[in-house]
Amino acid sequence: MNARSALFGRRVHIAGSISSDSNVASAANVDSARDLVAQLVERLLEKGANFVVPVDAEKRRVSDDRPLCFDWLVWKTINDNLQKRPAEAQGTLAIAVQHHKTEDQIPSEFVGLWDGLRATDHVRIENAAQWNMNSKRMEAQARYGDILITLGGSEGVLFLANLYHQAGKPVVPLNLPLEAETTGSLKLHNFGLASNETRRLFRVVEGEDAHAWLNRIRFPSRQSTSDRVDALLGLLEKLERPTAFGVRLLNPKHPDFVDVEDFFSSVVRPVVEDELGYRLEIVDGEQPFEQARVDHEIFVKLHRSARVFADLTGERSNCFLELGYALGRCVPLMVMAREGAELPFDITTLSGLRWKPIGDIEERRDAFRKHWTAIQNRPPLVDARPLIA
Repeated sequence: MNARSALFGRRVHIAGSISSDSNVASAANVDSARDLVAQLVERLLEKGANFVVPVDAEKRRVSDDRPLCFDWLVWKTINDNLQKRPAEAQGTLAIAVQHHKTEDQIPSEFVGLWDGLRATDHVRIENAAQWNMNSKRMEAQARYGDILITLGGSEGVLFLANLYHQAGKPVVPLNLPLEAETTGSLKLHNFGLASNETRRLFRVVEGEDAHAWLNRIRFPSRQSTSDRVDALLGLLEKLERPTAFGVRLLNPKHPDFVDVEDFFSSVVRPVVEDELGYRLEIVDGEQPFEQARVDHEIFVKLHRSARVFADLTGERSNCFLELGYALGRCVPLMVMAREGAELPFDITTLSGLRWKPIGDIEERRDAFRKHWTAIQNRPPLVDARPLIA
């Protein structure tokens, strides 16, 4: 049996556009970029990846009638290669982000394709807003996507990249000559070529060098499309998994430390990392530091975590502070404490997991799984929606 790809179940968002000026983006370069997108989507399907794809009109360049965006190319490639998706693939294949006018703007040549896909379990439609605002749709795209790949584009691509970055998600910019170097994906790529900035775009697994990988996808014009796709997939496979931040008692002299340490090592870490697919990050003084101060280290990593698992056993003030920050950030989180622990009323109303320090390991893990399944999609503590969406 082949090993499962690191991209299995992860949502990939391919975003960008071409210049309306054919002197900036030649017809040959546009065709090459579209070929790359088609091959990439096909290969991602084979690896069990999922997608975030806008649904909208398809504007075309006046000079040669080539599409300005890649969204319907992605949809068509998905539809043409559905049979290549692994039978055991998990999650909805594509999150379709649209607004209330989308259905009337779909190009006539794609209406049949769209009607066929939207009637299946492969597609989940998310309506971004009643207003036709690109920023609102991008916020929805960034909320559901796990990895952003950019090519071409301008201010919209930069805005989208910032949304992904703020959520701690990787941004992989391609250097294809589709727009001016002062904007969009080329600006992001050139920014990342400074070795001290690359890790702000994306991070790779331990033992790999993010800057070296960015240079591998600095595609020269002579490189074939298949070689470009191979290099890009190589990077995508090496991206760090989404982070889950662990809040917990860390003082080894505390009487509850042994129980908490055992709970995290035998229950939390195996389920979070081996089953849920996150990388559990705990700032305990033993990990490599990226900030000058430990409190800064904690809150930077907490800010950009996809999930938070907060254990309050021992009633440490720093744990309550970190939990409060996560609640304010509206990060999906799970509150935990050892059975019998005393907690303030406001915390008990969050319906946390009361775990047992003894017993069968698999039963303790199953209790953790069931509680996470029950609460992972609950709404944030405060409704932060705008007055009119």
